[in-house]
Amino acid sequence: MAFSILIVNMAISFAAAGSLGPPEPPSKPKCHIPCHDSCGVDIYCRWNHRIDPLTKSSLHWKTAHGREEFVDTGASLSGMIGRENFSMNSELHVWVKAQNKHGSAKSQVAVFNTGYIMKPSPPVISSSPQDPLEISWSSVCDEPHLSLRGCHVQFRTQAEKRWHEEDVGPQGSYDFDGLVEPGIVYETQVRCSCVPGLSSDWSAIHRICLETAPTGQVDVWKDCGVPATNLDCAMTWKKLVQACGHILGYEVKLFSKHGTTVRMNISDAEPRDCSLCDGPHCHLDSSLKNIASAAISAYNAHGATLPAYITIPTTPVTSEHPIDVRMNTANLTVSWDLPSHLPDAKSFKEYVVQYKQAGSPLGKGFDWIRVNKSCTTLTFTGHFEKYRAYQVSLMAVTSNQESRLISSAIGYSSHGIPAKVRSFKVISIAATHATLFWEPAVLTERNGRILYYQIGVHGQMAVYNVSASDRRENKTFELADLKPNQECQVWIKAVTEAGPGANVTTSFITKQPEHLVLQSKSHIFAPLLCLLVIICCLASYSLHKGSSKTCLCINENVPDPYNSTIFQMLQYQAKQANEALAWISAPVYEAHPTMSTLEIVVTQPPVCEHKCLPEEHTKPAGCTRQRQCGKEQYSKMLDSAEEAAKDLSGADDAGSSSEEEQDASGYEQHFMPTAAEILNT
Repeated sequence: MAFSILIVNMAISFAAAGSLGPPEPPSKPKCHIPCHDSCGVDIYCRWNHRIDPLTKSSLHWKTAHGREEFVDTGASLSGMIGRENFSMNSELHVWVKAQNKHGSAKSQVAVFNTGYIMKPSPPVISSSPQDPLEISWSSVCDEPHLSLRGCHVQFRTQAEKRWHEEDVGPQGSYDFDGLVEPGIVYETQVRCSCVPGLSSDWSAIHRICLETAPTGQVDVWKDCGVPATNLDCAMTWKKLVQACGHILGYEVKLFSKHGTTVRMNISDAEPRDCSLCDGPHCHLDSSLKNIASAAISAYNAHGATLPAYITIPTTPVTSEHPIDVRMNTANLTVSWDLPSHLPDAKSFKEYVVQYKQAGSPLGKGFDWIRVNKSCTTLTFTGHFEKYRAYQVSLMAVTSNQESRLISSAIGYSSHGIPAKVRSFKVISIAATHATLFWEPAVLTERNGRILYYQIGVHGQMAVYNVSASDRRENKTFELADLKPNQECQVWIKAVTEAGPGANVTTSFITKQPEHLVLQSKSHIFAPLLCLLVIICCLASYSLHKGSSKTCLCINENVPDPYNSTIFQMLQYQAKQANEALAWISAPVYEAHPTMSTLEIVVTQPPVCEHKCLPEEHTKPAGCTRQRQCGKEQYSKMLDSAEEAAKDLSGADDAGSSSEEEQDASGYEQHFMPTAAEILNT
């Protein structure tokens, strides 16, 4: 800190000391009349002087027989003398005066003829890489109203500091035959002067080279899109920039998986339909689906480079060390830290880092850089669009030109509001939970990195945050803590650094518990069983009615299946099940109850039709039974299990030699045919 203060004080002291006396004299001015497309009329002068804000300068002139004139220039180191202040082809005296509050100083006087200070602009050089190597130039002195006095040429190699100068006289070209070596780049400059007039400034540096066959190899790679599925790729390469010479075109060879070879010649000046170039990059506009490898070489008039090879398939390498991508609209920086025990790491020759803009066609929005294995970070420069996804990949290239995908990541230069998710639906529903399914928005529409998804149920305060770090494209989530038979409306939205996106909703109804489902089914089963019994009885009646060998008494009363022992047993079992489950759930209220008991109403006195077989035939036992031709009518409803049991005991007292009849109730005896009747029939 003390050293810095000392330096500042010393600087102030020197400045103060310089301002204590008169200023130093400026340098002798150099004046000229500039000539570009045509010569001007005003005189421009320049000089050198120590810059001092307290010192002011002025440009002074005087003709041979005139008085002194001047123009203030302030702190500037140049000034102009207008055409009205001097005569052409006359002698003029010019000097510069510097002045401060302590005094003034005057430069040396420049004396010249105003007709001899025409200064042309620097020449413009052009060259040809052909042998012999030659440059040419154009000068203002070639104009009709002027004449070229002479020119000077100077040249050197890029490694040299000293120039070699040649006076070439009033010429417009120069031959370097025997002066330069093939394949080495030289820098050249030219200056010329007119008659009469001053010499021009040196021209801009122009580089020349005696052309030879191109050296090096073409940097070739492959663009397989986003995501890189290898289903189809585009061969892409960077134009070969040669310091010496000009590339005429590229020769491409495609080796198919079937052993055939396709050769293509692509001109650099006029690319054909098979190739497209965008700045320094070109790509082959043809499919590589059946291509195993490719080679490319650049050529000029003297030869071609060694071919550069590339294999089309890419083999993935499992890596638990992802790459880090940081980017903005101007830069994309990639860094990585890989372990040394990666599979086949010893065979890796170099790394390739590439990026691909999602949604861009093959060969577009794509770039790559090759680095050695010791490199762990690099930066791309360019224009990266906002809200667009860029897939960045780290590849390893083996010694036999095979490429291995090590890791990849998605980056954004800036984040926007995300798009809606797709295909939001429920894939499974239970009584207290449901499984949700959705697909993220396509990569080109996400507008930023999805941090997580928010899921909620309308009418509930709880909101679930579901991580988006899972690399699976399709997402699922189990929504728990629901109520049975609950109607739910669920929403979901994606969230980026810019905020949440729009909601997507779906609706569903949870299921009932299993025991309630069984109870509901029992209410449905009872009427179906009744209907089935009725259908069987009607079918049996129709069958017996058409037979002359059958004796059947039909009661017009509609049968009541509720009196069946089978049905009573089913009803009793259902009652036992309900009592066992009564402590688990409350009774279920039914808005529209289902009938499970059938009531029979007799509207007319019963009529018994007695049809019997002739006496000579074997008399069916049923003709003398009360259940078939009895005088009592079976129209009484049995409303309880006790009455049904009495009817069963009464039927047993009637007596029967059949074991089946002893087990049958009054219902079966009254309405169902016996075994003997079925056999006789």
